Amino acid sequence: MLSLPRLYAIADRATLDARSIAVADFAAALVSACVGLVQYRDKVNPPQQILAAAAEITSAFASRDCLLVMNDRADLAALAGWSAVHVGQGDLFVADAQQVLSRNIGQQGIVGLSTHTDEQVLAADQTDAAYIAIGPVFSTTTKPDAEQPVGLEGVRRARSLTSKPLVAIGGITRYNASSVLDAGADSVAVISGLFAPGQTLAESVEDFLACLR
Repeated sequence: MLSLPRLYAIADRATLDARSIAVADFAAALVSACVGLVQYRDKVNPPQQILAAAAEITSAFASRDCLLVMNDRADLAALAGWSAVHVGQGDLFVADAQQVLSRNIGQQGIVGLSTHTDEQVLAADQTDAAYIAIGPVFSTTTKPDAEQPVGLEGVRRARSLTSKPLVAIGGITRYNASSVLDAGADSVAVISGLFAPGQTLAESVEDFLACLR
């Protein structure tokens, strides 16, 4: 079974652009903080730009052991040489995403699946998803079309419905992350919570990691 680090860092292109942070600089900060799991999410730009950013992330982590995950696009994950993709309810089925990865990288691909309800968690548990994400846990402004928050109770229910690794996402900060882990999540996915006023990005990420120990 896949072992997940407690911090699942998401490099969201819209968030980085809004803060005038280059993908390469963000990746370098994550490397400095020894982050072991990173997802790249870009809902706007064309495939060429997504692959260019993926190449920058790959380069930054060349000397580090880190699982790199592409959001939505198994084909782009394969082209980037990444072994993992995260899909939502409206994306490729888990089996199809695995097939795309495995056919192109020559090994079993890792696929994570987003869920928002108990029914979706149960359905995801019956797939070959390597991990299940549940959320949003709290209100979030990062994703305008986000579902209604499931709260800590939703995380607890999800934990009771699957033995797969569980990732919680949505509105998670250094101040509430421990409560999410206590509710049963194995890992917390964080976007805007990685940034803190008055700190460099590397310092902020290191502080967030310290809160998870």
